[in-house]
Amino acid sequence: MKKSLLTIAALLIGGATFAQTYVLDKTIPLTGEGGYDYLSIDKVNNRLYVSHGTMVNVVDLATETQVGLIENMKGVHGIAIDNKANRGFISDGRSNAVVAFDLKTLKTIATIPVDAKGPDAIMYDPYSDRVYSFNGDSNSSSVVDPNTLKQVGTIALGGAPEFAVSDGKGKIYNNLEDKNSLNVIDTKTLTVIKNYPLAPKGAPTGVALDEKNKRTFSVSRENNSMVVVDITTGKVVTTVPIGAGVDAVAYDAETKLIFCSNGDGTTTIIKQESADKYSVVQTLATQNRAKTLALDTKTHKIYLSVVNFEPGTRKALPNSFKVLVYKQQ
Repeated sequence: MKKSLLTIAALLIGGATFAQTYVLDKTIPLTGEGGYDYLSIDKVNNRLYVSHGTMVNVVDLATETQVGLIENMKGVHGIAIDNKANRGFISDGRSNAVVAFDLKTLKTIATIPVDAKGPDAIMYDPYSDRVYSFNGDSNSSSVVDPNTLKQVGTIALGGAPEFAVSDGKGKIYNNLEDKNSLNVIDTKTLTVIKNYPLAPKGAPTGVALDEKNKRTFSVSRENNSMVVVDITTGKVVTTVPIGAGVDAVAYDAETKLIFCSNGDGTTTIIKQESADKYSVVQTLATQNRAKTLALDTKTHKIYLSVVNFEPGTRKALPNSFKVLVYKQQ
């Protein structure tokens, strides 16, 4: 009897591990040409936004097909979603502007000039009800009112910003790529109130947040690692090895999985065993240069944008832009 119980327990444990294995579900073809960067999900309208050169491809997540385009920009990077105002915001890096659009109709509402160069990452913070662009060429963040569609502030960051994430309680956490550190931004005062070193060196790009355990996950290209920080103390808890050429990271609070999308054609999937213990559970084969992703927390699927390249070159093949969809097996 004891042996049978142990066998059943082993099978259950094995089944749980197996259920967390990710496999390719499908490929979503998208129109247009050009480079690609961030992806963003609108949970309310169940849409995926994919940056793509001078446009944004819009995907209906129910059917996983393209349903629209937002066009006529110069160099798209990121997309922020504000469901309260029913507006989306796009960082147009080459025109030094933030472009506002209607989430229902996808029509452009306004182009908002910002007093900075190279708007890159962009996010909406519900606590302050503001949109923040992170300007890689100006070491700053431009603060936009999503209702008046005007810039209302500037935050000096002290370095070149990459991804950022909000805790929804008045704080924003933002990686500084050139300083190898994590900023803590107060949205009330629009100032950096703390800066945490991310050791060892790494040129951090993506950042995700575990609100419950007060941990951030910063992914670094130079040392191919994910750095876990206790945001109550600023101390590095641990580092976890990941693939090369990472850009984005996402955390699934329900499954306790962390996804690091790497330019080397892999996504490193890490299990959070506790607040301070992490282990790699899968190195998912994706496609070379599929380095950014978005996580749908409803379905637990991950979406990665990529284009096919001529072998041995950086020349993109025409009509090959797509989103790779991976699901739990």
